[in-house]
Amino acid sequence: MPTIRRRISPSRPTGVKFLNASTLLWGVLFGSIGLGFFIYGKKQRAIVPLICGLALMAFPYFVSGTVLLVLVGAMLMAIPYFIRL
Repeated sequence: MPTIRRRISPSRPTGVKFLNASTLLWGVLFGSIGLGFFIYGKKQRAIVPLICGLALMAFPYFVSGTVLLVLVGAMLMAIPYFIRL
């Protein structure tokens, strides 16, 4: 009995999430703002901008939707304004 091979499309491998241009650009924008927050927090020895900067640089790797990416990024950018330690 011959084996049946399932054909997988080469343009869409399984298990890989695809990014669109807007998600990629928003991720770069929030990552660069996060770098600025991180450098500011490190030089001023302020913990809130330092942690928000790290979070802004890391979270685009874990969020896949563009709208959610913008909402979380805006929230992380606003935290140092409201919380001062």
